[in-house]
Amino acid sequence: MNVRHVLAALPITAVAVSMTGSVALASAPHATAAGGGAVAPATARQPFGPACSAVPSTGKGSFAGMAADPVATAASNNPALSTLVAAVKRAGLVDTLNGADGITVFAPTNQAFAKIDKRTLAKVLADKKTLTAILTYHVVPGRKTPTDLRRGSFTTLQGGKVTTTGSGTTYKVNNARVVCGNVPTRNATVYIVDTVLMPTR
Repeated sequence: MNVRHVLAALPITAVAVSMTGSVALASAPHATAAGGGAVAPATARQPFGPACSAVPSTGKGSFAGMAADPVATAASNNPALSTLVAAVKRAGLVDTLNGADGITVFAPTNQAFAKIDKRTLAKVLADKKTLTAILTYHVVPGRKTPTDLRRGSFTTLQGGKVTTTGSGTTYKVNNARVVCGNVPTRNATVYIVDTVLMPTR
């Protein structure tokens, strides 16, 4: 299946994803915000974003737990990333991602995948070549910091480019919003995004 053919079938609304407060990775230490939503400052060391607060701060799914595991394993411990993890397994990319030495992963949440038309998503998941192209478009070499993302253009493992903009605790990757960023794993830095990124080549 041709990547462009599949992507052309995606309605615009399929990738215009809104996050809810229930989607999160882990509670950010030292993060505070009015109304109960924790927003940590975007520093070189600390995760940040509104979706970093709902998961307990201890255990495998916590920041400390994720930092101890390679990226695919770390993601598998977070229920909000279960669709992504399943896709990575179908594409046979678990060992590739876990074995990479210093990468950045833009990880779509379950809600991001859920906004894609079910028939289209099923076709993508059943086509390893197309699925691999989409997933590797979410990965760039090197551990990128928030400073790197302020005005960035990065070549992905798929070969296409992603552009990043932002400052403080607000960043975008192409048209996707970062909802929990700068999350360390053993071999990668993860930015959780609210939209599935789609390659154009």
